[in-house]
Amino acid sequence: MLLKGKTALVYGVGAVGSAVAAAFAREGALVVLIGRSGATLERTAAGIRAAGGRAEIATVDALDPQAVESHLGRVTADFGRVHVMFNAVGWDDVQGRPLAQMGAEEVVGVVTRAVTTWFVTGTAVARHMALQGGGVIIGITATPARQPLALVGGFGAACAAVENLLRQLAVENGPAGVRVCFVRSAGSPETPGLAEVFTHQAREEGKSMDELLEDYGARSPLGRLPTLAEVADAAVLLASDYARGMTATLANVTCGAYID
Repeated sequence: MLLKGKTALVYGVGAVGSAVAAAFAREGALVVLIGRSGATLERTAAGIRAAGGRAEIATVDALDPQAVESHLGRVTADFGRVHVMFNAVGWDDVQGRPLAQMGAEEVVGVVTRAVTTWFVTGTAVARHMALQGGGVIIGITATPARQPLALVGGFGAACAAVENLLRQLAVENGPAGVRVCFVRSAGSPETPGLAEVFTHQAREEGKSMDELLEDYGARSPLGRLPTLAEVADAAVLLASDYARGMTATLANVTCGAYID
């Protein structure tokens, strides 16, 4: 087990966060699931426990610095040091329309929410980890961070901003033993939000969903898009000691769609 004996915080338990949390638990970590919806947290925790893993839950607003700090204090008191943090908080991005047909808040607001949740959680967890002797902070971004795509609204700009912020966080906290990395995905078809985007795009292009996914796959050397399980496994690798020489960098899980 790659994460045995470690405590991992997972902010945001949508499709990606839940997959990563389950993978962390599978590898032996005690996972603390953090979100705004108690029902969603309970469902995710129940699935992890049913598979033999350990999971705790906490309702916390990841945009509220005081709430985040207070919760970190409780986690430290209850479970000891925090070894790993993964942030998959949703950014409420709007996709499917050209920028010229969108309002400023629809675009800029996405960037603001993405950077804010990462600034609040990332800096707070980095401070705690520095006092505890180190740890690993991991994010999730997507291909549009480096390869502009049409109809993604402010999502690409938000991904690029988050990647830059995480690299700076890594540089500033590396001397304290805190590593900061991120997974860059090309998008997993089974993710509900992305499935909606693909459905809209397929309709606009007069294609079936299978035809659209085949087109996307043809752009990558592996001929497909990554699965959620593959994204989660990459997060496990980054969180483990096998990646102890990696920081301020990414795991490129795009099936080669973007060569970095």
